[in-house]
Amino acid sequence: MLNEFKAFIARGNVMDLAVGVIIGGAFGGIVKSLVDDIIMPIVGAIFGGFDFSNYFIPLSSKVTETSLAGARAQGAVFAYGSFITVLINFLILAWIIFLMIKAVNILREQVERKEKQAPAEVPPPPADVALLTEIRDLLAKRPTV
Repeated sequence: MLNEFKAFIARGNVMDLAVGVIIGGAFGGIVKSLVDDIIMPIVGAIFGGFDFSNYFIPLSSKVTETSLAGARAQGAVFAYGSFITVLINFLILAWIIFLMIKAVNILREQVERKEKQAPAEVPPPPADVALLTEIRDLLAKRPTV
């Protein structure tokens, strides 16, 4: 069982997946910061200076706090502002991934086009065929009687 596990881990696609997950997690942090620190303040300024992250509907009469963190401490809340922020985060991440995949596909098409345009190199004939061709050419040059 241990050998099977080693073989499974040693496969290239498993390592590629691990690298993808790690880079994806780091990239997700970058996109979250982009949304939270740059995009959402601009969107808030355009729509009247509000912050989406503090938009919520109290689900309990005990909730009197105006900030989301305080309201959550008092009781249940429907935090739709946080959802909007996460949704924007997802859309930006999906758009960036789409653009990256599109760029990779364009590069692949260019490489395939170059490979199709390049003339196929003819391999040299085997030694016996080359020798027979040489003999044929010498016989053809010999004067006939």
